[in-house]
Amino acid sequence: MASFVSSVIQWLSAHPHIAYMAVFVLALCESIPIIGVVVPGTAVILALSALVPSGVLVLWPLLAAAILGAIVGDGLSFWLGHRYHREIVSLWPLNRYPELIERSEAFFKRHGDKSVFIARFAPGVRAFIPLLAGMLGMSARRFYVVNITSALVWAPSHILPGVFVGAAFSALGGAAKPLAVLFIILIAACCLTWRLGRWILRHAVPLLDLGIAEMRRWAETRDTWLSRYVGSLLDPERSQARVLAIMLVLLGGAAWLFFGILEDVVNGDPLVLADHAIYNALQEVRTPIGDAIMVAVTELGDTKVVVALTAVVLLWLAWQRAWRTAAFWLVAVGGASALNTVIKVTLHRARPDELLYSGWSAFSFPSGHSTTNMVLYGFLAVLIAHEFRPAFRVLIGLGATVLVLLIAFSRLYLGAHWFSDVVGGAAFGSAWLILLTIVYLRRPVERIGSPALLLVACMAVLFAGGGNIYRSHTTDIDRYAAKTVVRVVSVTDWWTTGWQTLPERRIDLTGEIEEPLAFQWAGSVQDLQDVLQQDGWRTSVGWTPMTALTWLAASSDATAVPVVPLFASGRLPVITSVRSLAAPAPSSTRLVLRLWETDRVLADREQTPLWVGAITEERIYRAVSLIPVVSTQPDFAGPREALAQTLRGGQLVLRDDVEAEGGWHRRVLLARHKASAEVVPIR
Repeated sequence: MASFVSSVIQWLSAHPHIAYMAVFVLALCESIPIIGVVVPGTAVILALSALVPSGVLVLWPLLAAAILGAIVGDGLSFWLGHRYHREIVSLWPLNRYPELIERSEAFFKRHGDKSVFIARFAPGVRAFIPLLAGMLGMSARRFYVVNITSALVWAPSHILPGVFVGAAFSALGGAAKPLAVLFIILIAACCLTWRLGRWILRHAVPLLDLGIAEMRRWAETRDTWLSRYVGSLLDPERSQARVLAIMLVLLGGAAWLFFGILEDVVNGDPLVLADHAIYNALQEVRTPIGDAIMVAVTELGDTKVVVALTAVVLLWLAWQRAWRTAAFWLVAVGGASALNTVIKVTLHRARPDELLYSGWSAFSFPSGHSTTNMVLYGFLAVLIAHEFRPAFRVLIGLGATVLVLLIAFSRLYLGAHWFSDVVGGAAFGSAWLILLTIVYLRRPVERIGSPALLLVACMAVLFAGGGNIYRSHTTDIDRYAAKTVVRVVSVTDWWTTGWQTLPERRIDLTGEIEEPLAFQWAGSVQDLQDVLQQDGWRTSVGWTPMTALTWLAASSDATAVPVVPLFASGRLPVITSVRSLAAPAPSSTRLVLRLWETDRVLADREQTPLWVGAITEERIYRAVSLIPVVSTQPDFAGPREALAQTLRGGQLVLRDDVEAEGGWHRRVLLARHKASAEVVPIR
């Protein structure tokens, strides 16, 4: 991906006029009915704007292209409506979207001339409003006044954020690309969650009603405390019966997730292996700017801030004489903190960095920041949102959710917790929060002056959190600083037993155990590449637009096809080398060597870095038409022997701590390089 992006940037640097023309056309298309709904013009314009800080594109021509495109697009749509009137909406493909046209027409009639300005920023109706303005007889003079004004506001509002993002990533240096990948993954996850939520609201509500009816019938046929409690919760005369049913489902899901993670942590399942991979991956992308931001975020969730906000809200509830609500507030926050501590002390799980905390706080699972802040801000949002309109309730819930997720992510980023700690803490906090909310809503809710409480709570977070950041930020920057632990071992220790302390198999980001790491190299990467090149190995080609096309071409040389990069415990390979196999092997077969860094160096005359690698045989074939598939062959002994013949001085050793399986006979190739430029065995 990095190579592909670099190639695109180089091409745009040589042809910047193409980018300006593309922005003009995309801004124009966004105002054309149907086309504006399908073409992702805004996303592409934002992406191109991010190239301005690097000098690939210039800001003012980019702004001019976007403004002109927006004006011409709306003007063309307006002319079509003015020229053809109602006839145009009866033509294909507009006649396929009667609901969208009706909604746009109602929008125009409700807002009048202002609708042309507002629609510029409103997805969906945007492409239809200029057309309807022409159809419904809006004067051309008034239309173009609003059209030009809106374009002058719309273009900077889309381009300047992209410029800011580009400048920010330029300042991040080497960590910019992995952070960009992480950002894209987060955006994709948010979009997927949003679409999934909309689908659930549209299709799952009828199923929920059926489930509620079944649970009522179940409660009516039994006479136990549980059936009576469920029956009272789902009483059809209660206005919040459906909400409570949804909360019961969420409670079950949160509890299932927590106990599932707890089981994995106790049994050491693949999730624990994924913890280490995710930890290493995040430590690779840390930057001074990111550290400063994430330390400030994590300080907003510290115990000092939690205690201060809890006390302020409690005093407010006491002043309002809302004694029942005050009791629930104390049970929610205090109970979550106490139960979290009990689980931590019971499990005694160590943190990634065991020196960060002492006492009971030294234990890791579940994350106290995730658990306590989930309950603190979640229950506070429940209390405050009750007296607001539904639309404002959504904003309150969204604000609390974003803050809690940021605090939880800061614990991952800073290496204070494992991934399972954070997710487990969030799941436990969610279950505790939902349980208390269900019990709290059983009785009429006391009025507590939510608007004023919202202001008081925000001020408490501002002063308590800001004060904590002011007092502790410098100390915490040093406390949470990324720590690179390098273990120094002697050559003799590595040769006798130390090589067995390195991982025997590759672990991907999901915690799955993959192919064996059957090669260990002591020396520089360049030295290894020099030796490999003498026997026909070559560095794998990078990913560019041209090399990516080899996946679709019937290439006769498998070594010309880019190699898929693989993670090993959260790290990408430092080098990837390929070599074709000798006849009679098919031309679509190749050997692939991937090498990853370790946390060990050998103490010889000078410190020599130690690397682990995986050597595999890959076969490329096309299962369906042009779709290529890379298959890793199950035999790992043959590729390792081929590498041993290349190095000629390596030594094969036998692992006695693992079982032979999956085409691997437990043999590992050890080799190191000396100044004489030859590979020598270890004695």
